[in-house]
Amino acid sequence: MAEHGPIVVGGHEVQPGCIDGFELPIGRLVTGTAMALPVRVVHGSTPGPTVWLNAAIHGDEIAGVEIITRVLRDLDPLEVHGTVLAVPVVNVWGFVGGDRLLPDRRDLNRSFPGSAAGSLAAQIANLFMTEIVDRSSVGIDLHTGTDNRTNLPQIRADLDDPETRRLAEAFGAPLMVHARNRAGTLRQAATRRGATVLLYEAGEALRFDEDAIDSGVAGVRRVLGATGVIDGPIGPDDPSLASRSTTWVRAGRSGILHLAVGLGDRVERRQVLGSIDDAFGNSVATVRAPRDGMVIGCTRSPLVNRGDAVAHIAELA
Repeated sequence: MAEHGPIVVGGHEVQPGCIDGFELPIGRLVTGTAMALPVRVVHGSTPGPTVWLNAAIHGDEIAGVEIITRVLRDLDPLEVHGTVLAVPVVNVWGFVGGDRLLPDRRDLNRSFPGSAAGSLAAQIANLFMTEIVDRSSVGIDLHTGTDNRTNLPQIRADLDDPETRRLAEAFGAPLMVHARNRAGTLRQAATRRGATVLLYEAGEALRFDEDAIDSGVAGVRRVLGATGVIDGPIGPDDPSLASRSTTWVRAGRSGILHLAVGLGDRVERRQVLGSIDDAFGNSVATVRAPRDGMVIGCTRSPLVNRGDAVAHIAELA
C-alpha cells in the first residue's frame, strides 16, 4: 500500500487522521477587511481518493452550506479513507450580502477556470481550481434555484460518462438530468482537468428547505461510500428517474399566477398547469404543459410578466 502522508492545501499541512479548518485569502472589502475562502480538510487515516464539496458559488444559494455542515459533523477522520476537502462558501462576497453575484456583477459560475491576474471572479475561480480541484478526483457542487424559483432535488451531470452516471445513481436524488457542460462553469473546468463532477440542484435561494437538505446530505454520504471514502451503503432505496430533455414553460401574459401543480407532479401534454388572472380575478391566460413529464422546478412568485419562467418540465427517459 502506498505511503499515506500529510496533505498540504494553501500552505496548511494536515496530518493523516486529522481535521483542520483554515482560510484561503482572496482579497479585501473596500473598507480593508480581509476576505477569504473557508476550508475544512478531513484527512483520513488511510489512503483513498480526494473528494471536494462546495456550495454558495452563487452567494444566495445557502442550502448547500447546511448540507456540508451536516455531512462534516458525522465524518471521523480515523474512519475516512482518503480526503474530503470542503468549501461551504465560495462566493464569500455574495454570501455576506445575500446576493447571487459578485460586487462587479459577474457570475462566478461563468468564470472558471479563471486566472491569477484577472477579475475578482477569475481570481477566486483560479484559487479554487488550484487549491481544491487539482487535488481531487471527484467533486460535488451544491446549488439551489434562483429568482424566486424552487427545484426538485436533482443531479445534473454527464450521464453518458459511465463513472459519472455511477456516482449520480449512488447519490440517489429523485431525478438525474443529463446536462451538457456550460462554458465557464466549475463543472466544465473541473471535468476538463480529469475530475468527475456532480451538480446538485434542490430548494430555493435564501431558504432552508429540509427535504432538499436531507436529500443532499444523504446523497453526499452515499457518494462518499461509492468512492470508498467512507464505509457504508452506496445506493439509495429507490433508484433515480432519468431525463435527457427539459423545458421551461413561460407565462403567455402578465398577471397573477395561480399554479395548480407542484414539484414532483407528473403531467401530461396539454394539461392545465395553472391560470393567470388580472388584478380583478379575470382569467387572461391558461398555462399548459408542452409535453408529458415531471415538474422539477417552479416559480414561487405569484406575480409574473409575459415570458417569465413558470414551471420546469422534465421528459422522463
